[in-house]
Amino acid sequence: MDAVLDASFLRAWSTRSPEDNQTGLSDQDARVGRSGRSFELGYKLHTSVDLRRILPLANVLAPANENEKRHAPSLVERTRWVLGRAGARLRCLIGDSQYSSRRIRALAERVVIPYMSNQMRGEDVLRVDRRFRAHGPMGEVASYHRRPLVESAYSFLKDQYGLRVNNVRGLVNVGVYALLSVLCHVFNREAAEIVGRPDKAVSPTFFNT
Repeated sequence: MDAVLDASFLRAWSTRSPEDNQTGLSDQDARVGRSGRSFELGYKLHTSVDLRRILPLANVLAPANENEKRHAPSLVERTRWVLGRAGARLRCLIGDSQYSSRRIRALAERVVIPYMSNQMRGEDVLRVDRRFRAHGPMGEVASYHRRPLVESAYSFLKDQYGLRVNNVRGLVNVGVYALLSVLCHVFNREAAEIVGRPDKAVSPTFFNT
């Protein structure tokens, strides 16, 4: 099974501390990290997503200032455990250049992650230019073009299952809140399959009426 790794920013329910501009005043676990093109106070939800069903497999919540590489091994380990319970195995990992490291490339039998500009110079490897265009071996480019599907999973979580509006504080509480959003998404997909309406897999209102 193919899985894509990605992280999404969750805004903290707090302002910055006047004593330390990088931490939260009422949420001391929150940290300032990149959110799009700016820096904000919050957390990052690191997620692996099944590309066939566009469904979250495993999650790790961390302060926003912690890099994706730090949590990728734990995320992949949890992904393997989930897939193993379902009788499947992880075949390919897909991610953006934030995950480009030897350690992460050794986590699966096939890894589709672009090399950064200072890595593997002169080699015919997967790269992404400033206009976000992928270049390199055709097979890897084709697989990498599927990576944006993970944005659909985050969009469902934030727009349909309340993940965009965080009103709890602390790493544990925010983690529980995020997990509840993920579970709602998963249960909605499962319910749609059970009742024979796969077209309603992303329609939570169908099961509320």
